[in-house]
Amino acid sequence: MAFSLIRRRGPSNFERAADGSMTLIEHIRELRTRLFRASLGILVGVIVGYIVSQAVFDLLQQPYCDLPNIRTPDGRCPMTQLGPADGFLIRLKIALWVGLILSAPVWLYQLWAFIAPGLHRNERRYAYLFAGIAAPLFAAGSVLAYFVVSKGLEFLLSSGVTGLESQLEVTRYVSFVTNLILIFGVAFEFPLLILMLNFVGVTSGKRLLGWWRVAIFVFFAFSAVVTPTPDPFGMTALAICLSAMYFVAVGVALLNDRRRRRGQESYAGLDDDEASPLEHDAEPVEAGERLEAVTPVAAPLPIERRYDETT
Repeated sequence: MAFSLIRRRGPSNFERAADGSMTLIEHIRELRTRLFRASLGILVGVIVGYIVSQAVFDLLQQPYCDLPNIRTPDGRCPMTQLGPADGFLIRLKIALWVGLILSAPVWLYQLWAFIAPGLHRNERRYAYLFAGIAAPLFAAGSVLAYFVVSKGLEFLLSSGVTGLESQLEVTRYVSFVTNLILIFGVAFEFPLLILMLNFVGVTSGKRLLGWWRVAIFVFFAFSAVVTPTPDPFGMTALAICLSAMYFVAVGVALLNDRRRRRGQESYAGLDDDEASPLEHDAEPVEAGERLEAVTPVAAPLPIERRYDETT
């Protein structure tokens, strides 16, 4: 009786999606549930971002306020506002950015939980590794962009005809800083893309190492195009960091190729479509010993017909 009260749990949605037993309607319902949970997490993050938006704006404004002759005698850092709603719209924009960053573990997990059943076990392991590396790389790019902003502002304002004493428009300034942070953060994910191509077998580390001249040229050209400031500091800093991470990624790819070649030394000289050679020097098989004749088995006794095989 006690065992009948125990509720038997069936396979989870993850297991059913992995083995293909879920119907199309169930997949759509699961997608709807995942999107609702992700939206709820983003909404909570936006609320928190709205609360801390003033502190975040002060942090973004700090590179401009640190320039000489910008602060007023009473310590304020004035900026120009053209529209009456610009301040509120900037606060909403900052709240959205902060909300997406704070809720990233929630909506990334929901996205991953929906995609993971269609992947193999080794692909899931690689995805965990790449996701763990992607977040620190994006954070490193954002930190570098924040330090580049101060140097870029000083170069731009000192090279112009208005001088360092000019006030900047707040909406365009916030867009300038956030776009630079986004560009640097996304650019720092490029070495991760190289590792993904190597781990799935598209390219080898030796081939990537042979492309180092082309890669450095592409990095400097890419930095010159995407960096919104015409100063050489931001472009050079981004290109040098990308080049350094490229060589680190190539080193990891070479180690991965060496690990993959272990146990395959005997097949190193063979092509994938080459047949294995036949061995003609096999030892001859000797004839076996003769067997003596076996005594025949006697015939069975006759069965009385009045009995069948059962009785």
